[in-house]
Amino acid sequence: MTQQSQTMMWGGNAAFIEELYEQYLADPQSVDSEWRKYFDEVRGGAKEVAHSAVQQAFYELGTQRRGGVVVPVQGGHSGAQQAASALTTAYRVYGHISARINPLKMRGLPVVPELTPEFYGLSEADLNEQIQDGAFSGPLRDVIKQLQETYCGSIGFEYNYLPANERAWFQERIEAQRGQVRYAYAPEEKRRIMWKLNAAEGLELYLKNKYPGVKRFGLEGGESFIPLMDRIIQQAGAKYGVKEVVIGMAHRGRLNTLVNIFGKPSSVLFDEFDGKKKLSDNPDIAGDVKYHMGYSSDVRTAGGPMHLALAFNPSHLEIVSPVVHGSVRARQDRRGDTERKEVLPITIHGDAAVSGQGVVMETLNLSRLRGFATGGAIRIVINNQIGFTISDPRDTRSSRYCTDVAKIANAPVLHVNGDDPEAVAFCGDLALAYRQEFSKDVFIDLICFRRNGHNESDEPRMTQPIMYREIDQHPGTRALYAAQLEKAGVLEAGGGDQLVTDYRDRLDRGETVVEEMENLAQSELAVDWSQYTDTHWKDDTATAVPEAKLTELGLKLAQVPEGFKVHRTIDRTVMKPRAAMAKGEQPLDWGMGEMLAYATLLDEGYGVRLVGQDSGRGTFVHRHAVLHNQDANDPMNEDYMALEHLSPTQGRVEVVDSTLSEEAVMAFEYGYSTSEPKALVAWEAQFGDFANGAQAVIDQFLSAGESKWQRLSGLTLLLPHGYEGAGPEHSSARLERYLQLCAQKNMQVVVPSSAAQIFHLLRRQVLRPYRKPLIVMTPKSLLRNKQAMSPLSDLANGSFKEVIGDPDVVNARRVVLSSGKLHWELVEARDADKEGYAGTALIRLEQLYPFPAEALQAELAKHKGAQVVWAQEEPENQGAWLMIREDLEKSLQEGQKLSWATRPRSASTAAGYASVHAKEQAAVIAKALGEKISPEVVQEQKAEAEVAQQQG
Repeated sequence: MTQQSQTMMWGGNAAFIEELYEQYLADPQSVDSEWRKYFDEVRGGAKEVAHSAVQQAFYELGTQRRGGVVVPVQGGHSGAQQAASALTTAYRVYGHISARINPLKMRGLPVVPELTPEFYGLSEADLNEQIQDGAFSGPLRDVIKQLQETYCGSIGFEYNYLPANERAWFQERIEAQRGQVRYAYAPEEKRRIMWKLNAAEGLELYLKNKYPGVKRFGLEGGESFIPLMDRIIQQAGAKYGVKEVVIGMAHRGRLNTLVNIFGKPSSVLFDEFDGKKKLSDNPDIAGDVKYHMGYSSDVRTAGGPMHLALAFNPSHLEIVSPVVHGSVRARQDRRGDTERKEVLPITIHGDAAVSGQGVVMETLNLSRLRGFATGGAIRIVINNQIGFTISDPRDTRSSRYCTDVAKIANAPVLHVNGDDPEAVAFCGDLALAYRQEFSKDVFIDLICFRRNGHNESDEPRMTQPIMYREIDQHPGTRALYAAQLEKAGVLEAGGGDQLVTDYRDRLDRGETVVEEMENLAQSELAVDWSQYTDTHWKDDTATAVPEAKLTELGLKLAQVPEGFKVHRTIDRTVMKPRAAMAKGEQPLDWGMGEMLAYATLLDEGYGVRLVGQDSGRGTFVHRHAVLHNQDANDPMNEDYMALEHLSPTQGRVEVVDSTLSEEAVMAFEYGYSTSEPKALVAWEAQFGDFANGAQAVIDQFLSAGESKWQRLSGLTLLLPHGYEGAGPEHSSARLERYLQLCAQKNMQVVVPSSAAQIFHLLRRQVLRPYRKPLIVMTPKSLLRNKQAMSPLSDLANGSFKEVIGDPDVVNARRVVLSSGKLHWELVEARDADKEGYAGTALIRLEQLYPFPAEALQAELAKHKGAQVVWAQEEPENQGAWLMIREDLEKSLQEGQKLSWATRPRSASTAAGYASVHAKEQAAVIAKALGEKISPEVVQEQKAEAEVAQQQG
């Protein structure tokens, strides 16, 4: 090793060395060849090097990390004392690697040289020297034993990458009571842990015997999860005043959680297994498999009643996690829980999924952002060390642990052996205390095993013979803990077997096995959705607002505080025009119509939450809900949102520029909408087709959530859509995909074409007692199109119109139906040659689903015998045409025939070349309007009209 590298080992570079060495341990090829050679020598036994440079680095790292105080190396410190400091730090940093956290012994414990005396060149005599290092004291050999008990027992602690105050917090709680002493639970606490462990195993055995071979995704091998959940919930209520816990989990252990934590009556579960129970005879209710269903209940804690909610979820692993966080955020906001201490999110993950699914990273990235923070979650990984059939770490992940993703959120990880229920309970206590203290995520990696296959009909021994030879010999955690408690006198002899009998008897009687059930018909802690059930999309709701109120709010939207400097372009093109619009001096553009919708809802006490990657300004610079002070020196005076300053009694408003995520953010907003019916909750795509990055949310939650789970949501998606020659990724919002998902009145799909229409539409979404997802194809170029502007009077009168007829044409020979900006292009082309296109009516279809058949029929009835054309910008195999063709045909009136004008069928959504786009667009418009009337026919028609006029 060079002199330069040796110099780098000292002082402030210790942290760098630690990180470098950690990289080396994970992958030797990831570090520079010189460092790799040096570390190879250290691990290979070059003790003279280890005793000097590396020992000194670890010693200095240790002194730096003890409360942030640096103790000088030289002067008064023996070699043993220095080694003790280095060892203490090494155990804090690497102890988890050699911790006895795995109930399976098939892979053995990794050897970490840094945790051995030999690594520091210590002699036998050195081990007898008395040393003192924080909580550790005595002969060095005893200190090493204390360190092993503390950091290499049933829990592996990963926390040394945290800030200094958090490290000190952990060290105090981990080292103050070393080893097993820290689990000094009272006998009644141990008996409760035993009862919950007994319940976890008892339910699985009961279902196995009663329903052999039926899928249940059992918890066998991970039974400690149930006492862990019980401990967290009871402690959260008793010690921290938590009032609600929202839980998200996939299949494994879900039925067990429902019965043994939520108190779902066992008889109800058995009816579901027997096929006796279904949600409804309503054909619109599809239902779902029992291990996807959610549940809620109230339980008693020492701190008062607590509401528990288990989120509904599909089979798409991990997607429920952001949904849970959105629901928690809404509940906290509704409570006014600004410290985010009263509602606790708990998400349960699988070991393969937590490292394999990208939505986990996306959700973690949201955890401390202003618009999404929930005060941290307790994230439990049921780590059964196998993902379907893969268990070899070389095939499962590229990191040491499945939980290494936690480090992107700077979250600590507690790896714990599932065969030590008291250690598991301690992790629950520690995780809960950390979350409440620091408002951050914390992971509990519950390392266990999966006694059966992926489901109960699967045979795991086909692919994992070595693992399952050991699992087959494992007596079970319940038996191990029962024996431990009987030996300690906490249970009388045979007490463990008696608990098994007692629990089985309760299941035989079909009872609720949770003693703390509140059994409330309607929880006072839950949201009441009753007013939104059994309503219809045609229910009439007034959305108009008096002109005086519109002016009042509009002027507030155009104002900024004194001393706040608006960007000159915004001031000229947005703020001053908005003041004129508010006074009725000029028509309203799209941005003003939209902003007035938000303002009027807020003024009436409703909430507004708008989230998207550019929602504050708007991707297309039209909204400017959030303004930025051009002269700001103080971050507190940097932004201004007029929507926050409308009235003292207004509703809650958030306009959030989100992180660059679609899937997790949309799922978060869906979760928020399911827990807050009295707000407009909207997610906006930067470009409409980017929503396909969240397709699982759209497919599994938005479109099917009500049919599967009777879960209502009023989430609004704002999806910029329109063909302007911007290429394949910036034209189509994939309208056809949403229409394909439409059935049984599950969603609303609309394409509004004016400022007044978006105003009434957004207000209708909240004011009407009707909660269905709303998919809005919002414009781009139309945002500034003068034809799409509306007078203030259109907002003060009227409502959202599903169909807008053509008032200027009567008894048309040709009727062109279209949506969105294409209508205005058709208007422009027709009006450019009014004589040539005389008798051509242009009708706007503003709502595509639920299809407004009656309104369309009424308009078409005004033009009997006309040729009816559906026109769209999209290719024939995309857009609305194929999905609404049957509805259009059914709406035709006497003598009418239907044709269509589209782009040719295409694999891509749009052409990438502007010149090709322009040619295609012109062709669509020409085909839609058809051939012009010849000048001779025009003269004949004029003559006939004159004669008719003369004849009266």
